[in-house]
Amino acid sequence: MTAAPTLLAHGVGGRQDLPITLPQLVVAAALTLVVTFVALGLLWREPRLDRDATGGRPVPRWLARLVDAPASRWALRGLGLLAAAWFCLGLLGGPDTADNPTAGALYVLLWVGLAPLSLLLGPIWRAVNPLRTVHLLAALAARRDPNRGLRELPDSIGWWPAAATVFGFVWLELVAPDRATLPVITAWLAGYTVVLLAGAVLFGAGWFDHADPFEAYSTLIGQLAPLGRAADGVLVWRNPLDGIAGLRPRPGLVAVVIVLLGSTMYDSLSNAPGWLRFSQENGLHPAVTGSAGLSLVIAAVAVAYLAATGAAARIGRADATDARAAPGEIAHSIVPIAVGYVVAHYYSLLILEGQRTVALLSDPLGTGANWLGTVDWEPQTALITPSGVATLQITVIILGHLLGTLLAHDRALYLFPRSRAVAGQLPLLALMVAYTVAGLLLLYAG
Repeated sequence: MTAAPTLLAHGVGGRQDLPITLPQLVVAAALTLVVTFVALGLLWREPRLDRDATGGRPVPRWLARLVDAPASRWALRGLGLLAAAWFCLGLLGGPDTADNPTAGALYVLLWVGLAPLSLLLGPIWRAVNPLRTVHLLAALAARRDPNRGLRELPDSIGWWPAAATVFGFVWLELVAPDRATLPVITAWLAGYTVVLLAGAVLFGAGWFDHADPFEAYSTLIGQLAPLGRAADGVLVWRNPLDGIAGLRPRPGLVAVVIVLLGSTMYDSLSNAPGWLRFSQENGLHPAVTGSAGLSLVIAAVAVAYLAATGAAARIGRADATDARAAPGEIAHSIVPIAVGYVVAHYYSLLILEGQRTVALLSDPLGTGANWLGTVDWEPQTALITPSGVATLQITVIILGHLLGTLLAHDRALYLFPRSRAVAGQLPLLALMVAYTVAGLLLLYAG
């Protein structure tokens, strides 16, 4: 199957569409972060964010009853199963051509579409996850507690399985040969299904929380949603910054956020003319070059992060416990940066290819049917202009880094003695500037 052109074209903006020159943009972005850092040091002297995520204003009772009603939860599960079944029609029975909606449904509607949905509604994938529902139904049929498996899940495992599966998905999306073809997608999804369901049988439903790449992705982004849960489970309206500040450290958390951020940076690099020439001329199989490139970019992002947080702990004179915990404690500040890159890279893809995929989903088997009434849907391009996309990309990338700087500053006030908190943040500021400069240069490379 040949992928539609827009499926691999993650943006329509370029250097020529920037409101200012690229060097001016890079300098302006770096100065913005520095000025923000100075202002925070002067004006934000006490921790203000809800580190324990206990606050928020309760939503109206009718809304809480609706969301928490068993009927609503089963309706969402049913919707997830229905969507999965519809997806499988194209995956297993559709033609292996560019008119099959499978690749667009997986890479665009699911992976990219989860970001805005989770920003609005919270960790929505957990509610609709079809594999979680299949496991629940099987457990109910066997009269077993779905939360109990054959073995206890070790607390030390944390999100390490999710880090591995998220890497597996971004490798599929960005590197795998013929990644838009049905055999490749089928093979990956078969492995994903076996790993998730076998783990659920072994460890119980909690395995999905620890290992599902889409749940981890949706949960991280969902921490920024205005709708969330207080510590007692009450549904509340909250400050999104309080929500993300409540993301507690756990094993593997740093790895997940670094993989998300590094993969979007590699995505930019992989579309740069210099990298394309290198990939074509080095004599290696593109999958080998791509795998090495993806791994090296993620490793570079990780080394920079660990070096900056380690230096921050030393300069900030954190005690031994806080010094060891610093990478995990500050990991939440990377989430809005990763979200900014996701929006910057995939906005035009979601709008254009998303509409095309919805049209194709009306006939997943390629029989000429029009089951959803969208087969004649013509993609609307009013929201996509080169200059508009370029401006959006700049805005969300810089905003993501500004929020990351604010979150790191507030957390530093918890971790470090007040007299050293600002000095301890200097390595974190350097990290934010480095990520910003690298991200903008990669995004508009060539």
